[in-house]
Amino acid sequence: MGEVVYDMSDVKRARYAVAAVFAVHGAVTGSFATRVPWIQDHASLGAGQLGLALAFPAIGASVAMPLAGRISHTFGARNALRGLISLWTLALILPSLAPNLYTLCLALFTYGATAGMADVAMNALGVEVENRLHKSIMSGLHGWWSAGALIGSAAGTLAAHLGSDARLHHALAAAVLTVLGLGACQWVLDLKPTEDEEPPPRFTLPPRSALLIGAVGFCAVFAEGASLDWSAVYLRDQLGTSAGLAAACTTGFMLTMAVARLLGDTVVNRFGAVRTVRAGGVLAVLGGLLVVVADRPAVAMGGFGLLGLGIAVVVPLCFAAAGRSGPNPSQAIAGVATITYTSGLVAPSAIGTLAQATNLMVSFGLVTVLACGLAVLAGVLRAGDRDRPTVTPAGAAVPDPRP
Repeated sequence: MGEVVYDMSDVKRARYAVAAVFAVHGAVTGSFATRVPWIQDHASLGAGQLGLALAFPAIGASVAMPLAGRISHTFGARNALRGLISLWTLALILPSLAPNLYTLCLALFTYGATAGMADVAMNALGVEVENRLHKSIMSGLHGWWSAGALIGSAAGTLAAHLGSDARLHHALAAAVLTVLGLGACQWVLDLKPTEDEEPPPRFTLPPRSALLIGAVGFCAVFAEGASLDWSAVYLRDQLGTSAGLAAACTTGFMLTMAVARLLGDTVVNRFGAVRTVRAGGVLAVLGGLLVVVADRPAVAMGGFGLLGLGIAVVVPLCFAAAGRSGPNPSQAIAGVATITYTSGLVAPSAIGTLAQATNLMVSFGLVTVLACGLAVLAGVLRAGDRDRPTVTPAGAAVPDPRP
């Protein structure tokens, strides 16, 4: 992307604008998740059919994310984000309109494709802002995504409680979120390619620099997906808790991750990405062990809380490292995002399959083993930091002092 001279006030404003885009992106996810039961009933699906359909967002995202770099190169970062975030917010309407399995799979493929491309574009702009501020902001940006998801989920829960038609709910939500997303995009950095910059390929395998970084993200997202989808089941089936307490465990896990991400940049700026992820890996392992050995609900809930705390900042730091690991940030971020989305797709079914063959304690033993990978592989998040210049507000290159 071409370098543009921004004063510090412009960069700070761009930071808040990107944070708002992250919140809008998360609100779409929260709005959809709460109405899945309505969509299932509307399309007359069984549990197995719904499970099949819910795999299509990750498939669509994995296929489409490599296109995001080409779109940003063609239209410029700001215009690309405007278009992609609008496609994503409007795609919220599609699943509730689907009358059967086949149309729902197509709708969710489109929903996931727009989600993935917008995800890459906004993370790439977040990395650009971070480089200009000379401090970590990616954890906070993902914290705003989590906050947006919680707000969208709360609104969706209210709509479901009132018995509203999901088609009307999602149409209204899409309209509001599209307006908010477009308004926020007005203030993001307007980065454009230089005349001699080659456009990235339309489709490409993840660059080599993204593979190990992606492996760290894979471990974190596997633990996140397993905990989100199976923590309530674990408390109900393994420990015999009520449905309300089991649901509270999942909500507590989400809140832990949101708060940790919002506060995580302070820790990263103080200790650096590598030490933060290593410490997070230790906490995640301790949390996994507590879950496995828990003989009462409070112990298991504490374990899930430690898991959320340990993995919260890992994915944001993976995106930041990917954006600094090579000459094409969007391509590297798309590669890491593809690997992490794949982990999110694999985790719930892998946990279920292993639990069916053994039990859920063994399944979360696997989660604990993968959490060890965070501590072991954390050093790869240093990739791209050394000898990588960042840009001062005046446009001059200086060495990046971050570890």
